[in-house]
Parts: sequence; structure tokens; C-alpha cells
Amino acid sequence: MSPHILEMELHGKRALVTGASRGIGAATVRALAAAGVDVVAGYRNRIADVEAVVAAARVAGVRAIACAADVAHPGDAQRLVETAVTELGGLDIFVGNAGIWPPDDVPFREIKEEQWRQTIRQNIDSIFLTTQAAIRALSDGGRIVLVSSTAGQRGEAGHADYAASKGAVISFAKSLAVELGPRQITVNCVAPGWVDTQMVEDAIAKTGVDRVIESIPLGRIASADDIALPILFLCSRFARHITGEVLNVNGGSVLCG
Repeated sequence: MSPHILEMELHGKRALVTGASRGIGAATVRALAAAGVDVVAGYRNRIADVEAVVAAARVAGVRAIACAADVAHPGDAQRLVETAVTELGGLDIFVGNAGIWPPDDVPFREIKEEQWRQTIRQNIDSIFLTTQAAIRALSDGGRIVLVSSTAGQRGEAGHADYAASKGAVISFAKSLAVELGPRQITVNCVAPGWVDTQMVEDAIAKTGVDRVIESIPLGRIASADDIALPILFLCSRFARHITGEVLNVNGGSVLCG
């Protein structure tokens, strides 16, 4: 990370990031740490991965703690936020990144109710529970950034459950932006497209790297850092008058059919 991010006036802020053991969440923890933010990294079950993430964050001289929680469960979501507040002394930033992407293409007429409910549980219930708990602890003037997707804006054939869940995240963020405005808390989404992470590596291989790249006007697949740095921007003073927005970080792929 470039040292210029230290100018974002984030030093000493306190953040909670969910889904932080790998991919976008892990990159966000590292970016926040590089900007001087103390951070709690929420994760579900990849303990070795998250330990590496917090170790890297501590190199930047910040407090970094891992906390296991299944944030689709009310008790776990509340405990995660309480841990962040206790360990860091408060909360200024919440990044809701936990979620799943069922990799198999399944026509809507064939989606099983079990898959539908699991996707909604992991992608919507988790956001509802963690965000509600975070709002109660968040300082006035705080920042909330939720990770949505291009699929939440234009749909995704074969993944109606995922697209519906990510579209709901966008509407949720817009509603909260209005509700929390009087507290000067901003609420925004980032919307990635294809990102080079473990979650989608098999899908990229199955689709074909060249075909994926052809669908992206900028002609390359995003790295996790490509998403984390815009999240950092939305947490910074530079974005203090931006709320209720969807920041597309997808190389222009949302513009293509």
C-alpha cells in the first residue's frame, strides 16, 4: 500500500470487517490497517487464514484482532460487535462483507428452497443482524460500507438467489443512509464484478479467463485490493458527503450485457 493513504485522516479510527479471512474482506483489513485503523476481523471458520490477515495488519502498528462468528445467527452477530467495542474501545467503521456465492448455474425454476433460504440467510440476514448491532455502537459521523455486486443491479442468469440478495443490500443501504443521516453516518455500497479471489476461482476457470476478461471494458479481472481501496475511500474524509450510493468497482462490466 502506498504511504499516501495515511493522509485520509483515518489514523486511530476503529473498524469491524466481516468476512475478513480471505478475498475482499482480508484486503480491506490490510488497507484499513495501513491507514492506521485498529480493526477486528470477523470470520466464520478459516482460522489459519484470518490469523495471517491480522498478523499482516499488526505490522502496520495497529491493534488487530480476529473474532469467530457465524453472523447469520443473532447471538453471534451481537457478540462480534460487542467484541469489537470491548477490544477497540468503540466503533467508527463497519464493513459488511460476509456472504456467499453459490457457484453452480441453476435456472430459477430449478432452484431448491434450501439454496434460496441459505443464500438469503448468509447474504441478507447476516447484513441485517451485524449492521443493526453495529449501528447501536457506531459513533456519530461513522461509516458503513456494504459489499454488493453487479448482479444486484442488472441480475445474473442462473444465480437469481444471489442477485436478489445483493439487490436487497443496495436498497437496505439507501434506506439506512436516509435514516442515519442526522447522525452524520454515511452508508454506501461497493459493487464488484469479477474479482480474483478463492470464492470465484473455479467459476473463472470454468467460464474461461479470456471470456471473463472480454466481458470487462477495462480488460482485466480485479484484484481484492482493487475493491478494498475504494472501500477505504468511502471510509475516509474524502467521502464525507457521499451517502446512499453504489460505487461500481467492476471495470465497467456493469455496463455490458
